Amino acid sequence: MTVGATALRSVLRAHPSGVTVLTAPGPSGPVGVTVTSFTSISAEPALIAVALADTSTTWRKLAHSEHFAIHLLGADQAATALRFATPGADRFAPPTAWHTGPYGVPYLGGCPGRLLCSRHSTVRLGDHHLLVGAVEQVEHGEQGDGLVHRHGSLQPVPTPLPART
Repeated sequence: MTVGATALRSVLRAHPSGVTVLTAPGPSGPVGVTVTSFTSISAEPALIAVALADTSTTWRKLAHSEHFAIHLLGADQAATALRFATPGADRFAPPTAWHTGPYGVPYLGGCPGRLLCSRHSTVRLGDHHLLVGAVEQVEHGEQGDGLVHRHGSLQPVPTPLPART
């Protein structure tokens, strides 16, 4: 027997999760969604994964996309994270800065890092779809503090000062 969804969510709220935005070309234009379920799976080969709810309208729009990007968000991008998490929002309208990257994948501006991925596999697990991506390209962007989701809010993670040597 497993615990219920409420009990699981209540304990996991204390676990900080990095905040990312997944973007992909969709059948009617660019699609994107804020994702905190991002993780690295393998370094060799380079694989990452994200989990998207079966009920997500974004999932339905990108379920057949062969390429997508994961944008690692910085502390100054909390508004972007909220916009891409808001159902019905025009996520790519101003003030969102973006351009079209390889394979028609929307690229957001101002991110500390970005990974261009091709679909490796998709597995339905419970009420989510696990999307595994093969990382084809990485880009370093703006340096600065990170952004995490913890206790139901977005919080900056300061860049540590270098240790004295």
